[in-house]
Amino acid sequence: MVTTLGLRELLWMIEGAIEKVKCQHKMLSELDSACGDGDHGTTMLRAASQLEKVMTRHQPGDLQGLLSDMGWTVLGIDGGATGPLLGSFFTGMSESVAGKQTLDAEALTAMFEAGLNALRKQTKAQVGDKTMMDALVPAVAVLRAGVEANKETLQILREAAAAAQEGAYSTKSLKARFGRARYLGDRTLGHQDPGATTISLMFQGFYDGLSTK
Repeated sequence: MVTTLGLRELLWMIEGAIEKVKCQHKMLSELDSACGDGDHGTTMLRAASQLEKVMTRHQPGDLQGLLSDMGWTVLGIDGGATGPLLGSFFTGMSESVAGKQTLDAEALTAMFEAGLNALRKQTKAQVGDKTMMDALVPAVAVLRAGVEANKETLQILREAAAAAQEGAYSTKSLKARFGRARYLGDRTLGHQDPGATTISLMFQGFYDGLSTK
């Protein structure tokens, strides 16, 4: 049973997310080619490679430094809105863990909430707009509900991953309201949003990375 997470466990989670993205980057680009530039998977693969380099540079207990470094690294990646949005997510999470060397389920949830709040300062997108928010918002909400129900960390991560997956799948029935795709109107119906799918893959990776160690 996982009760607290230190730098090692956080690295396992991020490694899991990176592995998911690397394995599915072609699929992400295929999704993006339906309504966008078709380069989302390539951008995410580049981001994953840069994050792997960051992971080798941090000392035990440096949770804030790790997440901050990751955030600024992703912010600098070319590829439309992906870099700024995901970069803001990581830097927001880093601010939440200042002064902490370990995270319990409450602190882990607060970390993700801080990342979401930072992301909301960068975009006006809401659930229903066919963006990454359709996966991220329900995933974070499930984390909070799990903590309030006193569920164990792995369980709430598993449930959050399921919520993110369901949210990503729901974007098939939505019309895009942000990005280049918003100009396509009804043509975006039936296509799953690549950004939401990326968030779904990351949360599945967070769970897999922690549960398989």
